[in-house]
Formats: sequence, structure tokens, C-alpha cells
Amino acid sequence: MARMSAWPNQPWIVEINTWTWLHGLTLRYGRKMRLDCIPGFVWDELATTHADGVWLMGVWQRSAAGRQISLGDPNVLVEGRRLFSDFSAQDVSGSPYSIAEYCVDSELGGADGLAEARRQLAARGLRMMLDFVPNHVAPDHPWISQHPEYFVQGELGEHLRNPKGFFSTGKSVIAHGHDPYFPPWLDTAQLNAFDSGLRSAALDTLKRIALQCDGVRCDMAMLVINRIFAHTWAGWVGPPPLAEYWHDVIPETRQLHPGFLFVAEAYWDLEWELMQQGFDYCYDKRFYDRLVGGTPQAIREHVSAPMDYQRHLIRFLENHDEARAASVLSVQQNHVAAVALMTSPGSKLLQDGQLSGSKIRLSVHLGRCPPEPPDHQLRNFYQRLLDIARSLELENGEWQLCHLEGWPDNQSCQNLLAWCWKIAGTKYLQVLNFSAYRSQAWVKLPWNDLSNQDWEVSDPLVNVEYGRRRGVELTGSGLYVDLDANSFHFLRFNPIGIYS
Repeated sequence: MARMSAWPNQPWIVEINTWTWLHGLTLRYGRKMRLDCIPGFVWDELATTHADGVWLMGVWQRSAAGRQISLGDPNVLVEGRRLFSDFSAQDVSGSPYSIAEYCVDSELGGADGLAEARRQLAARGLRMMLDFVPNHVAPDHPWISQHPEYFVQGELGEHLRNPKGFFSTGKSVIAHGHDPYFPPWLDTAQLNAFDSGLRSAALDTLKRIALQCDGVRCDMAMLVINRIFAHTWAGWVGPPPLAEYWHDVIPETRQLHPGFLFVAEAYWDLEWELMQQGFDYCYDKRFYDRLVGGTPQAIREHVSAPMDYQRHLIRFLENHDEARAASVLSVQQNHVAAVALMTSPGSKLLQDGQLSGSKIRLSVHLGRCPPEPPDHQLRNFYQRLLDIARSLELENGEWQLCHLEGWPDNQSCQNLLAWCWKIAGTKYLQVLNFSAYRSQAWVKLPWNDLSNQDWEVSDPLVNVEYGRRRGVELTGSGLYVDLDANSFHFLRFNPIGIYS
């Protein structure tokens, strides 16, 4: 299949848990759903988000050994029994990050099913992103027997001394996948990112993946940075190679597939480092944390970063690793956070169910999710926000943070945050109240062409007209705002007259 045109600047991407999504469609339509038989109107619904791409999370063949480990995991079983009165072993699919092979799971429709899904998405202007996991594979992956040198190996008997850290294959003792801040993942085998043969095999894997999609989300991408890997596995692996892992695999993949997108799941303030190693976009977990539980000052500090950094972040209110936004935010808070997300610089990640207010964060080890009644009001709000944000082409505009001022006996301006966009001849201002208190401020607008004309101010998101404002006043004192708790302004400034 011919590749679609290159990804646009700062794309919007929708994450879909492919396994549970197809299970839900099966229940809805009363017949087995795979990727090659989804009704066209289901794909059409995805296109209404105005997304540039869809991340089909979890399409690769799941591990039988990994599923058995999931079935013995008390946390998985407790969650399954909490969610389903008829919970059974059939509801445990195993982790999509315990990959037995990089071929599409037959339960989802195999390679032909994925190719058809890609055709359907492309027909609607949507690109496809899939998973790549550099750090580990399943404990029954073919490399275990064929290439044990690709893995971090322990000494004889290490699996007996440290059964949660290592396992025996009969011929080798291999480490389980590991993040240095958490217990090992027992359904994984740790790859040796320093091994040249492994790097070559990973590159071949990426080349095959790139034939089937338009980009990859790289799981825990920072774990294979040379100094991080050396620290995590000190004493178990040799010295790091001269080249970084990502320098070895990204450029050559792109040479064969220009425009192929690399997105890094990244933490620990390593985003900029990964950008320098070739990633187009990196997770912005700090933005999420500060929107959900931070302060306006913390958000302001974060979005004060240079634009050449912010434009290469991918921002989100939820993903499969985080709580659902509707479960941790009130309706009003959700609205404010959504406006902040969609009007900040950078790529955007939206999760299936986010727009309709889903509240259940499902373990990736489970293969079905309970149905939830949609929140039609939230869905309508999101749809209008997405319609407007896409029509404005904000990614092509000039973004600036705005200064806010109070007065001696009123410093509630500290509860507010404001930024603006300049797009062609029109200007937009977002003012956000992230607090539980009504707050006021003077917003200092950074535009240098305000004073020689008047401006019609309106809010297209909530259909409110605020009337005429004199440019000389906006340039002087600024724009006065008075916002209720957990509320926002999405203001448009249209020029309506030039002074002689």
C-alpha cells in the first residue's frame, strides 16, 4: 500500500485499545468483528474527531506464556472480578506489551485485517500508528531460543536466587524486563540494548513495521538510552557502544520510509534528549500532571519553555496508563483542561472514549471493557472544541503566553492562565481559571498592531458576543476578565475599523 502524505505539523492522534475496541463492536453489532470487517460508518466516526492519525494500540501477537502469567496476577484477577460479575479466564487477553512476535494477532484479523484497516483510515485522511517496544519481548519470543545473546543474561542459578528478576529457559538464564523504579515485568524478557546483533534485529523489525503503518509509538523509549541502560543493568552488561540505540535505528528507517513518525513514551525529563536522538514527539507527562493536579503557576512555568521544544511534545489528558479524565476531573474542570490541551503548542493525543466521558481505566491485560453510558454534553462540547480548533489551524499560527496583572487588593490573577494565537489577520485568546475561586485580571495582550483599530470580541466556543473594544485601551490597560471558578474564555478578536 502506498504511504499517505507526510504527517502534518503537530498532529492529533487518537489512541484505540484495538482488542477491547473490537470486542465492544462485536457486542454492539452481534457478529465477530475484526479489523477487516468494520462497518464504514465506524471509521467515519473516527474521522469526525478531525484527527490526523489513529494509534491502534496492541495489534501484535500476544504471548501465550505472558497470558498465563496475567492469569496468575492477583491484581488482574481482582480488577476483572470488580468489573464483571461473569468474569472468566476468557476475559484475560494478556498484555499487548508482552509481544510474542511482530505479526498482527490472528484474533484481530491478521496482516490482511491490518492492511484493510489502513486502507479504510487512509480513505478518510487518517494515518496509522502502531507500537514498537525496544526494551523487551515476551518470554516465548523466537529470539529466546534462536538468539539468547540478544538478552540480558544472568549467571547459572540466578533465577533461583532472584526469581522475580530472572527466569530459566533451560539453556540460558534471562532477565525479566525492568524499569529501575518498579518491580520487573514477569511477562517479559529483557533485551540487551548494547548488543549489536539485537540492534540490527530491532532495525529489521522496525523496517517491517514501517511497511504496514505510518509511524510508531515507542514504549518506554528512554530505557534504551545508553547511560540509562548502563545504570539499570550495571554489572550485567558490558560497556555501552559508541552510538545511541535510537541513532542506530531511526535514521535508517527514515531513509527507507521518509516521513515515518517516531513518538516516544518518555519520562524523567529526558524528552529533549530523545528529540535530539531523532524523535518527532515525546510524551509530555508533566503537562498532564500539572493540568490534573497542579497549579496555574506550575502550568505557566511548564508552557514557558522554548517553542522549539514545546512543538515536539505530545500532550494528553489521558492514555491507557493514566486515569480517565472524567474520573478525576469535574465536568467544569474537564472543559477547562480540554481547552488548555487543544490550544497549547504541540501534538495532541486523545484516547478512545475520552470525548464521551468514559471513566473506567482498564488494565491492558483484560480483553473486554464494561459498556459505559456516553456523556452527550461532554461529547458535544468536545466536538465543538475540535471543530473550532481544527478550522483555525492553530498549529500554523503564532502562539504566545500572556502576562496577567491584578491590583493591590486583588491578586486572584494568580489563579488564571492566558495565552494567545495570531493566525493570519485574526487573533485568539484563551484565558483559563484552574481554581475553585472566581478570579479577575488584566490580560496584557502581546500584539503590536492593536492600537490603530477597534476589535469585535466574541467567544465562538460558547457563542457569546462581547462587543466592541477600542484598540488603544487594549494596548494600554489590557483586557479585563472576570471568570467563575473552573471556567474559561476562548476569545476571537476581529478587526472592525482603522483610525484615520
